Amino acid sequence: MQAKIARRGLLFGAAGALAAVAAPAVVRAQGLETGAVRRAALHNLHTGDFFNEVFYANGRYMPDALAEATRVLRDWRNGEQHPIDPRLFDALHDINVRLESNRPFLVISGYRSPHTNAMLNRRSSGVAKKSQHMLGKAIDVRVQGVELRHLRSAALDVSAGGVGYYPVSNFVHVDVGRVRQWSGA
Repeated sequence: MQAKIARRGLLFGAAGALAAVAAPAVVRAQGLETGAVRRAALHNLHTGDFFNEVFYANGRYMPDALAEATRVLRDWRNGEQHPIDPRLFDALHDINVRLESNRPFLVISGYRSPHTNAMLNRRSSGVAKKSQHMLGKAIDVRVQGVELRHLRSAALDVSAGGVGYYPVSNFVHVDVGRVRQWSGA
């Protein structure tokens, strides 16, 4: 059992290192300022975990902060982790700036393992078979004290990728896939 856990840790560490190496290309693509400091605040409602750290400073993403955010956004049903695309944190930061808020994003869903996504897809037609959640590129959130429609509007203004509006379920889906929008239950 410990060998399996050690292998997972090694694989996760290698994936995190790969993400850190790839991050400068993401920085150039997005035109982030070298002196910019970006912070994300997350509260995972299922695990109770919090993340409130600077994830970008001095012209680069912070690997330790990204690793901790990945842990907080793990699949809460089975504990599996997957590297989260740094652009997702950029989008959340930009959304908070537009909202003029420093409140944490309340996380309904971050990373979803293929097993979890398949189970959810069988239960609901609203879950995509090839969800961005499985790629570490999506998050479902709300912000306490912020009307859901304002959160949706801010996410649309950022134009980072997909924005799904779920007023009955009380969350907004944000991803860094292709730019699109939709409404659900």
